[in-house]
Amino acid sequence: MSARADELSRAELRAGAAALADKLDALAPAVVAVLGIGAYNAAFGAHAAIGEQPERLGPARLWVLPNPSGLQARYQLPELAEIFSALRAAARPAAGSR
Repeated sequence: MSARADELSRAELRAGAAALADKLDALAPAVVAVLGIGAYNAAFGAHAAIGEQPERLGPARLWVLPNPSGLQARYQLPELAEIFSALRAAARPAAGSR
C-alpha cells in the first residue's frame, strides 16, 4: 500500500486504470470522477485538463479533478469548491428522471 500517488509506478497506475474500467462496465455509473490529473494522465496515457472530459470512461461521463490533498498547493479551497460544485451540478439527475 502507498501513502501517495507519486509512490505508484506507471505500471501500477495503468493496472489500476484497467481494473477501474472493468468495474465501470459492471456497475454502469452515470458519472466517474478521478482525483489527480497527473495520476489520471499516467494511468490512462492521456493529456486531460481539469473538468469534464470529451471522452467517456466505460459508460460514464468522465471528470478529472485536482486532488484536494494538502500535498498539492496549486488549487486553493475556493477554486476546489467551485470545481467540485460543477461536478455535483453536472451529476444531478435531470428533472423527472428518477
